[in-house]
Amino acid sequence: MTCAFAPLRLQIKEICRREGRDPFSVRLTAVSKNQPDEAIETALESGLKVFGENRVQEAESHWIARRAAFPDLELHLIGGLQTNKAKQAVALFDVIETVDRPELVDALVKECQKQAKFPRFFVQVNIGEEPQKSGVAIDDLSALLAYALERGMTIEGLMCIPPEDEPSGLYFALLRKLALRHHLRHLSMGMSRDFRQAIALDATYIRIGTALFGARDFL
Repeated sequence: MTCAFAPLRLQIKEICRREGRDPFSVRLTAVSKNQPDEAIETALESGLKVFGENRVQEAESHWIARRAAFPDLELHLIGGLQTNKAKQAVALFDVIETVDRPELVDALVKECQKQAKFPRFFVQVNIGEEPQKSGVAIDDLSALLAYALERGMTIEGLMCIPPEDEPSGLYFALLRKLALRHHLRHLSMGMSRDFRQAIALDATYIRIGTALFGARDFL
């Protein structure tokens, strides 16, 4: 089992050099969904510390037992979250990137207070206005951010998944504009096919699966 972290790290450094960015300003989130234990172990051995999961239950099977051995892990939830999974999400994840509605804000704030554990939060924006995708509508972003602030939730950044059949750069530029407008530090954008454009447009987290692990076997 191989992991392409080393060549990807070199690519990221080169892109940052070309764009005049500090390479340490971009973090690679290894998308470990649907990956076998061997692939995850290889990634950990290669030095990866930031991992992204789409589903709470699968993430628990991957990471609960590994937390003790790797206390410096940073786990991101990058898939949609149901309110009834808020308890498990707060308990496990360090960053929840998919806040997208007031009901979810309420559920997460309640669990943070109960557990005295406070993950970092990003808002997922439905940047392409696609009805099949999660994320807050662009026109509703300001209201959601205000609601989160009112409830005591600090939002650190924005996340998006652009339409697959359109140039990603247009959507990354729009997400950057929204983040600047709302004084948000982090941008989680860019995957295996378009992380280069994302870095050029100020991504701070890129979510890489296929380019790191190879093609997944979908279940």
